[in-house]
Amino acid sequence: MAEITLRVSRYQPETDTAPTFQEYAVPLREDWAILDALNYIKDELDPTLSYRWSCRMGICGSCGMTVNGEPKLSCGTFLVDHAPGPILVEPLRNFPVIRDLVIEMTDFMHKLGAVQPWIIRDETEDDPSSELLQTPSQLDDYKQYSMCINCMLCYSACPVYGLDSAFIGPAAIALAQRYNLDSRDEGAAERLDVLSDDEGVWGCTFVGECTRACPKGVDPAGAIQRAKLVAANEAMKAFLLPKWAR
Repeated sequence: MAEITLRVSRYQPETDTAPTFQEYAVPLREDWAILDALNYIKDELDPTLSYRWSCRMGICGSCGMTVNGEPKLSCGTFLVDHAPGPILVEPLRNFPVIRDLVIEMTDFMHKLGAVQPWIIRDETEDDPSSELLQTPSQLDDYKQYSMCINCMLCYSACPVYGLDSAFIGPAAIALAQRYNLDSRDEGAAERLDVLSDDEGVWGCTFVGECTRACPKGVDPAGAIQRAKLVAANEAMKAFLLPKWAR
């Protein structure tokens, strides 16, 4: 069977001064993704290789890596599309590396929690015997943003986050918009405080790499521009109108 070479980044911050690359020859099977090749290396060639994965179906978002310079889900990136190789496999950029291809996710998790990506409403005023119905049009308003799988490919592609890690980032803003646009939610004002501060939407320079990198067709760049309009509108209201008229 034909083979293809993977050049995989190896790094242990406790002992290594910088990442190095190790080459592995793996079978070039038409149905193998990068993740299958890494599993082959782990099982057959080198059990010390570290990487993160779970579902193998593009749902969990845990197997994001940099493949030939581009942020990709390794379960959805096939060897044959990069033949004859070699294929360069590195961890996602813009994140600290824990080991080999495993990145530190704590910063992202904090940013995600800051925008409260869940439905906020005062349920004491809801009739427990009734449902919160939505029209198909209301569902369409936020559906595309609900496809985000928190894979962080957009953060790896974002040059703003690469320069300033305080920027709250594309996925967090897209998920904030997902709930702001949900007709059942009442938390937009709370999220606006986070989105409109110095580390929020105004840091984005609209490069658009986040949207191009998203494997699920979400448009974080569009979400950021919509959030900017809302933030600017609310700022103008606060400046021009008395409180009772806002």
